Amino acid sequence: MLVAASTRCFSDLPLTQAYFHLDDLGYDKIELWLDEERGPLRPSELVKDPDRFCARYREMTRLTPISFCLDTDLSGAQFRVLTRIAKQLRIPQISVASAKLGTPFNSEVDRLKELTQIGIEDGIVVSFKCQIGHLSEDPRTAVEVCQAVPGLGITYDPSVYLSGPQKGAAHDQIYGHVYHVHLRDTSREQFQVPVGLGLVDYARIINQLERTRFSRTLSVELHPELMDIATRGIEMRKIRLLIESLL
Repeated sequence: MLVAASTRCFSDLPLTQAYFHLDDLGYDKIELWLDEERGPLRPSELVKDPDRFCARYREMTRLTPISFCLDTDLSGAQFRVLTRIAKQLRIPQISVASAKLGTPFNSEVDRLKELTQIGIEDGIVVSFKCQIGHLSEDPRTAVEVCQAVPGLGITYDPSVYLSGPQKGAAHDQIYGHVYHVHLRDTSREQFQVPVGLGLVDYARIINQLERTRFSRTLSVELHPELMDIATRGIEMRKIRLLIESLL
């Protein structure tokens, strides 16, 4: 397994600063978070001029990109451009958002079938994220979606099943479909808490993933708006060292 960090951890800063801090904190692999409204990396800018983005990325940092995390819905044509950018940067995996609650199951299946097929054509693995307020907040539904879309995986986020509406519910059925993982510490009351004060059992998660021969990436994804920015560096180091000690 690989350990990486998401640029979302520093989404309140310009990208150049985010890259600098992640490198300084000992991360050599990163996940690029894409969001049209919150930035700082907007998918519209990437798909508008993909060659320029790839060239700028190589100029700004030597960190190895291992994933795109997409929080904005793209059309099939736009997503095809994104997979080609991923291929150019040798990014093997893309996480896409799950549809919001109330979306018809078949509509979500059709959408994810299209994105998964586009990914397959460019050799990119596609997974959809576990998210509160979305269809994937129910682990049974998440697994059913995967079963209905050949080649699709899950971006597993244990915080969703510890603090969301399904808190405390067994969700071991998720592990066999996991392609990517987002990690932070969380409690039943708070989605994100300082490392060591929550309920996330990192050792058990890693053990369960090893049983399925998972060999992909564990990505640290802290939300700046849910933490004391003054302690961010300490938290980022603590969780990296903790995960690495268990591998």
